[in-house]
Amino acid sequence: MPKIALLAAALLAGVSFLPAAAFAQDFDPAATIRIGSLYEPQNLDNTAGAGQGINEAFNGNVYEALFQLTDAGTVEPRLVADYTVSEDGLTYTFTLRDGVTFHSGDPLTAADVKHSIERVTAETSQSSRKRSLSTITGIETPDDQTVVITLSQRSISLPYNLSYVWIVNDAAPDITAAEDGTGPYQLAEWRRGSALALTPFESYWGEAPSNGGVLFQYFTEATALNNALLTNAVDIITSVQSPDSLAQFADNPAFTVTEGASTTKEILAYNDRVAPFDNPKVRKALARATNKAQLLNSVWGDYGTLIGSFVPPTDPWYVDLTGVDPYDVESAKALLAEAGYPDGFEFTLDTPDYDPHPLVAQFLQAEYAKIGVTVNINIITANEWYTKVYQSHDFQATLQEHVNHRDIVFYGNPDFYWGYNNPEVVELIASAEAAASEAEQTQKLTEANRIIAEDAAGNWLYLYPQIVVSAANVTGYPTNGLNAQFFAYDIQKTN
Repeated sequence: MPKIALLAAALLAGVSFLPAAAFAQDFDPAATIRIGSLYEPQNLDNTAGAGQGINEAFNGNVYEALFQLTDAGTVEPRLVADYTVSEDGLTYTFTLRDGVTFHSGDPLTAADVKHSIERVTAETSQSSRKRSLSTITGIETPDDQTVVITLSQRSISLPYNLSYVWIVNDAAPDITAAEDGTGPYQLAEWRRGSALALTPFESYWGEAPSNGGVLFQYFTEATALNNALLTNAVDIITSVQSPDSLAQFADNPAFTVTEGASTTKEILAYNDRVAPFDNPKVRKALARATNKAQLLNSVWGDYGTLIGSFVPPTDPWYVDLTGVDPYDVESAKALLAEAGYPDGFEFTLDTPDYDPHPLVAQFLQAEYAKIGVTVNINIITANEWYTKVYQSHDFQATLQEHVNHRDIVFYGNPDFYWGYNNPEVVELIASAEAAASEAEQTQKLTEANRIIAEDAAGNWLYLYPQIVVSAANVTGYPTNGLNAQFFAYDIQKTN
């Protein structure tokens, strides 16, 4: 497509950015994979509140970790060549892969690994996984290729948790607007509010990408994103958020629709620290007053899954808990009366301004009016949500999609934004991490999962479908998108 036509298509799709060839001059437009997304990073540092968009663009593409969570859900060595664990499980010795360099040209050393882990565990870190690494008591670097990590107690998930730690050059300056990783791509350019361009790193230690580069193009609404694919302004959509539009792709041989395994949960999260949400009966009442099957159908049609807890079927400790608080309006009214609210109550629901949250908020508003509960919807931006809800805990209830993989551990942290604090759950989650076997870990987290569901710690509305739509000539993309990551290096485009 000529540049003028490509630019016109982009403008028609509702976004203002230059075509790939003009955006980054080193790109070959025919070999560039143009990825459409609703999730632009807030910044480029995953310890500084960058949001899920930074995982999508950078995780495994620009930055790598000692281990990698694959799209299939397994954990595999990445920058680690080998490692050993002491008999008591308290000392891990890692040998780094040879021949790895950062994009700046500096070699990877043990000092970089130490620096990277300490970035995540630092007091100022905003990483959601910081608490998971709290058992680390020491990091030694006896030589440039060896890292020794000492723990205060067993941490059966340490390799998994280290898959969230990007290895960053310890000589790198502030990386909120720049990068220095070891991945197969390096940052070419980032135009805030528009697009982010990645080019292959010629000195990459591993297999070179299957394409000539990647251009993430960012949209603020799902309809514009879909239009971009229909008009050939993008080649692929990482996660469809407008299910009503799927028919135009599913019935068209020019496109491929793929449904994978999702870990993204739509949740009505309460501030369990404040009344009335500090009362489990109130939380259970709202769960029973929510016709989740109707909600899911109204948002996603035949796609998506109902869940009765925070744990999706892809986690080892999943059990079907949809029957714990089934839809029952009369039971919901009775629980409210038992909790001291026979005439209901009023609360503010802080709602992110992007799809599908406003629609979900309106549905809940209508549902809860049936039991005398008044919902005042307060629409906020993603940035406002982060500072108001996540950081300041200044809210009564909120809607949010939680994308993280194996994230039941957040309910073991009373300081997390929703403030759930059940000592039995805290102990189960902590002891599960110190388990001597995966079977013991699974048993403890399954029990914790049941308690959290019985407490109605949150209102888990549904599990998103993971739907990727691409042009028919595009192949090799990940389909599950665990933890919102989207590995680009195997994607190919035939012309």
